[in-house]
Amino acid sequence: MSNLSPNIEIVRHGHHRGGFQHVLFDFDGTLSLIREGWQQVMIPLLVRTLQSTNTRETPEELTKIVEEFVARTTGKQTIYQMIGLADMVRERGVEPKDPLEYKREYLDLLWERIKDRIHALESGEVAPEKMIVPGSYEVLELLKARGVRIYVASGTDEPFVKNEARLLKMDHYFDGMYGARDDYKSHSKKIVIERILKENSVPGHALLTFGDGYVEIENTKDVGGVAVGVATNEKTGEGIDEWKRNRLIQAGADVIIPEFRDAGTLVPYLFGED
Repeated sequence: MSNLSPNIEIVRHGHHRGGFQHVLFDFDGTLSLIREGWQQVMIPLLVRTLQSTNTRETPEELTKIVEEFVARTTGKQTIYQMIGLADMVRERGVEPKDPLEYKREYLDLLWERIKDRIHALESGEVAPEKMIVPGSYEVLELLKARGVRIYVASGTDEPFVKNEARLLKMDHYFDGMYGARDDYKSHSKKIVIERILKENSVPGHALLTFGDGYVEIENTKDVGGVAVGVATNEKTGEGIDEWKRNRLIQAGADVIIPEFRDAGTLVPYLFGED
């Protein structure tokens, strides 16, 4: 541990190390930067929708409510955030739209933000390396070399996750890729984790998770796994986002990293090889 990079923050000293057989990654913000800025699309949409109820709350008050809600639900399927929006509209005395309608509106707005990135990757104008969290390929290679099975679980719709992983040339690393589905009750990160453990007859401490959302960290800790919070500043692609870091620590992260630049020391540490 003496050679551990100062960028690797051990939050819970004495956490379990080694013995991992299965590794779970969140996708957006953890490996992929294609959807960077999605919060700046979702939060204004939710605030505008709540303002349309003619509530007496100020825009500042609504923004604070919405920011806390989005932070708490980051990592869940988008539909759950839209169900939450519908509930908030109803609480303010107005009959909401169908959550699927809110979701479509959000996805249309998000597409406007990310379409140029997708097209640039498809055309080869931008290299995949420019759209990933730094060190992502290295950490995936190091994990594969240790014989673990690697999965992605995302709140983004599954076809989008699979396509974007392909564009980033990392889909071949994964033994399973799980994203949101129309039958949203059949999929969640909690369900994916439970399925991995049950189908492989392994205990929770055989699971290692990397994520930048509250949900996957909390779900992993609930089963006794080890959780690494990836608190990347998505705008710059490097360094710590303090807001993310604080939320991930609250969720129970054992370790916090800014990105995967120090994968060469992080992975041996996690596997108890030092």
